[in-house]
Order: sequence, then C-alpha cells, then structure tokens
Amino acid sequence: MMKINRRLFAAGAASVAATLAGPAAAARRRPQLPDAIAAMRRATRFMTDKVAVRGGYVWTYLPDFSRRWGELEAKPTMVWVQPPGTATMGHAFLDAYNATGEEMYWRAAEAAADALAAGQHPSGGWNYMIDFAGDASLAGWYDTVGRNAWRLEEFQHNHGNATFDDAGTAEAATLMLRMVASKRGDKFRPALDRAIKFVVDAQYPMGGWPQRFPLAQPADYTAHITFNDDVAGENIKFLVLCYRALGDEALRPVLDRAMRAFVVTQQPAPQAGWGLQHNLADLTPAAGRTYEPVALSTHTTAQNVAQLMNFYEMTGDVSYIARVPEALAWLAAVALPADGVKDGRTHPTFIEIGSNKPLYVHRFGSNVVNGAYFVNNDPAGVIAHYSQTRAIDLAGLTARYEALKGKTPAEATVDSPVWPNSEIPRFFTLTPIELRGLKKNRGLDPAAMPSEARVREIVASLNADGYWPSPLNETSRPYTGPGGATAAPGDFSQTLAGDASDTSPFRTNTPMVGISAATFVRNLAVLIQYVENGEGTVQRRWFD
Repeated sequence: MMKINRRLFAAGAASVAATLAGPAAAARRRPQLPDAIAAMRRATRFMTDKVAVRGGYVWTYLPDFSRRWGELEAKPTMVWVQPPGTATMGHAFLDAYNATGEEMYWRAAEAAADALAAGQHPSGGWNYMIDFAGDASLAGWYDTVGRNAWRLEEFQHNHGNATFDDAGTAEAATLMLRMVASKRGDKFRPALDRAIKFVVDAQYPMGGWPQRFPLAQPADYTAHITFNDDVAGENIKFLVLCYRALGDEALRPVLDRAMRAFVVTQQPAPQAGWGLQHNLADLTPAAGRTYEPVALSTHTTAQNVAQLMNFYEMTGDVSYIARVPEALAWLAAVALPADGVKDGRTHPTFIEIGSNKPLYVHRFGSNVVNGAYFVNNDPAGVIAHYSQTRAIDLAGLTARYEALKGKTPAEATVDSPVWPNSEIPRFFTLTPIELRGLKKNRGLDPAAMPSEARVREIVASLNADGYWPSPLNETSRPYTGPGGATAAPGDFSQTLAGDASDTSPFRTNTPMVGISAATFVRNLAVLIQYVENGEGTVQRRWFD
C-alpha cells in the first residue's frame, strides 16, 4: 500500500526480457506456448470477473475481499487511478491484446478505460481514486481514512479537483490515447480530448504545472510549480506521445513552454539546482508537505539534468544543456563524504539554500492531531517514510553530458521522439517508456525472451482460483476513530505508522497472502513477452 516507485516498478517489468535464446532453446520452449496462453487467459478472467469493480482496480486485496488497498485502505466501491491501479491494468490488458489479438483482452482494456472515463474529473484530469458510490461516499472516506493518515498528507484534504501527482492523470490519459490509436477505441476520443485540454489548461504561462488543478481555493502548496514525482516529465511524455499519434501541431508550443520551464527555474550558481516545487512569483524553491521543506533537492536536480539532456536530443537547442555543468558541479559539492554513504545513497535529499548544509526531517507525537514534523541539520533519528538520502549516478550523468556536448544539434537529434503522425510503442508494461530512445522503442526487444525457468515458474504458481498469490508485506489499521490530542506512549518518530488511530500503511513481519495488481501486471508481462516471441503462433493485430 505504500507509494510504489514507478520507475522501479517499470524496471521490474523490464526484467521479463532478460535472456536471449538460440534456436535450440526456442525449440524446447514452443511446447510451453499453449500453457503460457492458458495462464494468461485464466489470470485475466479472474481479474475481470472476480476482482474488478466496474472495470477498475485497486492495488491489493485479501482473498475474501474483506479488505482492499490502494495507497490507503479503500472502500469496496472504490478503484485506484494512481499506479499500479486501473490504468496500469488497462495497459497490461492492451499489451496482451497486441500480442495475441484475443478479444477478451480488448474487452478487459475497454472496461478499465470505461471505468476511468466514468471517473474523469469535469476538468479532464483524474484524482488518485474514483468512488463509484458517489461524492458523499468519497467525502466520507476523506473524513475518516484519509484525514487520519498521518504521513500521507495529500489524502488528508478533499480538494475536489484532479492531480498530476504520481503519474495518475498521465497514465490514465495515455491509456485513452492508446485506445484511440488502436483504431477500435473511438468512443474514448472525448475523454482523451478532455485530458489533453486539462494538461494544456493547467500549464502556467512560464511552462510548468501545479500539482493539482483547478487550483485549490485558498491556494496551498499544490499550486506551486511542481517537479516532485516527475509531474512535468510525465506531462511532457504524454504530450509527446499525443503529438506522435495525433500530429496535433497545437501541442508544439505547449511542449516548448514545458521544456523551457526547466531552464528558467534552475537556481543561480553555485547552488544551480532545483527544488521539489517552486514559487510561481519568483521561481525560487518552495515548501510542499510539512516534511518537504524549502530547500534544494538533489534527486530532483539529477532528474532535471537528465531531462535537459533529453530536451537537447529532442530539439537540438544547445541552451538546454548550457547550464548542465553548473548543476553537476553543485551535485558534486553536496555529495556525502565516503564514510556517510550507505547502501549506495550518495547524497542528502534536501540541501539548505545559502549554506549548502544537508537538511533532515524528523517528527514528534503519535498521530495527525498531536504530531508534527520539523527540520534541522541532524542526520540522527530521521523519519523512515521519506528517504533522507538518495542514490545519484553523478558519474553517469557527467559521462552522458560529455558525450552529448560533443555532438552537433543534427547529430544529437537523430533519434528525436518529436515526430508527428508516427507510431507509439506497442507495449507499455514490458519495458519502461521513456522520452530517450522513444523513436526506436516500440516497447519490446524482439530478440529478447524470458528464461524458460521463469515462464514455467509463473505458469505453475497460478493457483486454482486463477490468481498469483502474493505476500502483502504492508497493511494498515482499519479506521476506528480520530486521533487524540495527547500522544500515545512510545516512540513513533521513525515508524511508518503512528498510534492505533493512524491509517497510514506499514510493513508487517507477518504478511498475509492476497491478490496484487502489480504481481498480475509483472507476471502477465513475462507471458506476453514469451507469447510475442512465440514463432508467430498467435495472431498479431498491431502495426501489421
């Protein structure tokens, strides 16, 4: 139930294509193809017939469906938009359809897209979740489960708008795009058009985006220009995919402004980095949630440096990489000393503006009522639910820049993804879909094949009911009432959840076994890879 790192999730999916096979190995595998196809069908039927709510999904379920979770515990009437929820499942079903041509996968993808279209905010975006029981039911959830999740402040208020956070809107909108691009999903064109309009309408004149839109009144941190959780990057990727598939020239100036936002928000040297979010008035770093202080952010800076290099490869405009050396120099200056690096984490998360000192976040109390967060320069006793150090591949970023600066604009843009009326990847859950290399990336390496042992393991582990049993390593306390004003006994400063009133998810040493959307998507991706490379045994229907 904890927030899933989308890139790690995608990287896990990408591992399905890890082993190359020679002719002899391929010959041995062919008899397994019917078993793989049968497992795909059984697992999909279970998810669509037993798990789905109006075509939508949350993240995890107990086998008897007595409890279910997205990032927080969900009502039976709720589905989750935030990955890996309904849109992720829709992408997986569409991937299976593209590999097999079987109608059941199209119907499953269509049902997921229907659920998202039904829950689309009038503005055109999506919230983290959809409650099919209506606004009153959703408001009740926010007033109970959401309000008492101490560390998940984004769920403590029902803003009534839509969010760009955690790629929920971007992933749902991209599913609509894929449905339309399939030539069978014309009924989703209105939802796609609303989503594109939402992204365009929400963009500030300087090019960035708020975290949520329409803006909350009175304005809060969600109105800041947001880089956190790759808000800008995900929106740009969605717009590039739309431009490729639809050829809409009106999207070009939107993209240009979005890329330019990275340039204008970079801070002056010698602290030439970025914050998680920035003030609209003066473009300086701004605070977010109460455990996200006014500071420069090392991982955001590394992410934005990589994006600027992407933008040079997209456009050939050298101004995008002109100040990259300043950012790299700053990252080098604030790296942890060698004896402070643990588990490959090379940098503090937050750096104080002016002093270049690390900032560390702590908390006191036991719940959302009596607890609070505070920041100082002491690395001892920091909160555990928000990483206070980061692993940054400074050497890799530097090497990429050195290689890139030696290329002419024409050389740099050979593989630019900005190309109208051209194909988009066939598969979205098998390998990460990134701007870099998008021109050549159709989502699958045709020469790659998952190992025979892995395919056999996945087929064999599908249980009699039709799902892959997954340890639910996280749980949460059911809502029993609001937190008290007096802190409960104990030290909750480094725990994932506070006292008995805290509805935040936490890791458990005694995991229950249940149903996981993420497990389904990962395992289906392995089988899709196997079937797609199955010597043309199944019908193909995408870009034939």
